[in-house]
Amino acid sequence: MPRILRKQPAAGRPRRGVAAAELAVCLPIVVLMVIATIEACSALFLKQSLTVAAYEGVRSAIEEGATTANVQAACNQILADRRIKGASVTLKPTNIAALDPGQYIDVTVTAPCAANSLVPAAFYRGRSLKATASMMIEN
Repeated sequence: MPRILRKQPAAGRPRRGVAAAELAVCLPIVVLMVIATIEACSALFLKQSLTVAAYEGVRSAIEEGATTANVQAACNQILADRRIKGASVTLKPTNIAALDPGQYIDVTVTAPCAANSLVPAAFYRGRSLKATASMMIEN
């Protein structure tokens, strides 16, 4: 019967610490990639939430008899439902009642990334995201 030969490590070169060394090199890279992925997903969620809030705000602005308080309330409700912190809502122009049919109204919602981050590290360094929605007054 043929004998199966196992390859033995060369004499004088133990291979006990290879796995530990590979782990020490690879683990920080893998952890950084996981944290970066979580932060990217958090930023995408924040941007989408701001877009939805701006859209709902501008929809409430084009309704007959709408006021700035109605628009603010519509935006703030969406932001509260999605747990967005530190957001601000601005309208352009601010006097909705003075707009004539055919004129546009813009609603911009801005929020800081740091206040809405899942990871305590400051990846975004004070940056803010914003979304703007624009619609034409029809009535």
